[in-house]
Amino acid sequence: MNYIGIDIGSTCAKTVVLNEKKELILEFVQPTGWSSVDTAEEIRQKLEFAGINLSNESSHCVATGYGRISVPYADKTVTEITCHAKGAHYLNPNVRTVIDIGGQDIKAISIDENGAVKNFLMNDKCAAGTGRFLEMMARTLGLSLEEMSTKGLEWKENIVISSMCTVFAESEVVSLVAQNKDVADIIHGLNVSVASKVGALAARLGKKNPGEYMMTGGVAKNPGIIKALEEKHTHTLMEQGMPEKTACAKASKMANEDARFVLPNACETKMVMTMNCRSQPSDCQRRKFSTALS
Repeated sequence: MNYIGIDIGSTCAKTVVLNEKKELILEFVQPTGWSSVDTAEEIRQKLEFAGINLSNESSHCVATGYGRISVPYADKTVTEITCHAKGAHYLNPNVRTVIDIGGQDIKAISIDENGAVKNFLMNDKCAAGTGRFLEMMARTLGLSLEEMSTKGLEWKENIVISSMCTVFAESEVVSLVAQNKDVADIIHGLNVSVASKVGALAARLGKKNPGEYMMTGGVAKNPGIIKALEEKHTHTLMEQGMPEKTACAKASKMANEDARFVLPNACETKMVMTMNCRSQPSDCQRRKFSTALS
């Protein structure tokens, strides 16, 4: 039995396959592109090329992410909000707030002691503070995302980026470059502006939200953003080794329960992950992160 997890996000699609021993046997990542339907079909072809049959009971598939409804061969679809909540709880049961910065939105999710979603807030009307925002700023500065993620750590002058609008912020960055401002200082200003946006969203969840904080999503791999969050706010943040793949962790549990319900005679433990999440709680790094909740 193969257990397939597919997460088609706004910018990137992730696929992972586990065997009945819960061992990772296949994983791959690809750009989502303009059509999640085409992406789902490409994933199907790659799975079949790898010898994974999606047309019989030897496989069980769960899809999540923005493009989850575009996966016709999925046995179940689960929202990415639920997946992030369950994934964070799986990695650390003490987590009560999840901050997910993805390609085109930011989510702040409040969860209970069982990993269920209590409340959530999203910034999905504007690209400000998202991965796409950082991608555009990197392009404006002539850097790769990898270069930009570390270069801002070398800042010396505190530059304030006053506009969070992607278009106006880009104009502001161009103006700062024309003033011969150091690129590291400009990037740090961008990182601080993102941290302010994220902290404000998390603060709106309320003051009475005890427990650990965890950051997920691809932007959590950006040390400049993490550092800016540490400097601007104060709470403990759990940052696991593969943050962009956290949504998988407990879609697996939900798929497990669902598979047992659908196939009650099966004796195997059903575990389906929407993304590869080999990290255990012991692999998480404890970081100082604080939300200004007062």
